[in-house]
Formats: sequence, structure tokens, C-alpha cells
Amino acid sequence: MWRSPDRGRGREVTCIACGETVPRSKAREYDSKPCDRDRCHQPRSDLEAVLEDAEAAADGEESFVGAYLDLAERHDESVEER
Repeated sequence: MWRSPDRGRGREVTCIACGETVPRSKAREYDSKPCDRDRCHQPRSDLEAVLEDAEAAADGEESFVGAYLDLAERHDESVEER
């Protein structure tokens, strides 16, 4: 998700798996719908938290990507240590 003028507080979002537009309140559980399970089997543990942390740390699209990659790598390392 890229930053929007309302800082992600929009009323609707588009599902990245099937393209359906849904209320943001219904879009938090990425693996709860069959449309996503059919397309992606990658672990998504804590994905929402990592994305929110990356957005908070970034001041633009490029820095968001860098922040996300850094946080995702750290998260992967902490999961491997468990």
C-alpha cells in the first residue's frame, strides 16, 4: 500500500489477490478469504504490523520500500531464531 493523502485511513481498499474493493475494516485478515489462499501460500505472520511500521518510518514511496525491506528482513531473522 502506498501512502495516500489520508494516511491510509480511507474507507475502502482493493484486494491485492482478486481486485475486489472492500471496506477497510474488512481488509485486515489477508488469509481469511479463499481468493488469497488460491494465489499465495507465503507466510504472512505479522504482515500488517510490518507494513504499518514501514509506513510510519517512511517519508515517501522509495523510503517506504527501503523501510519495509529492512523491517521484513529483521522480522525473518527473529522468526528463524525462535
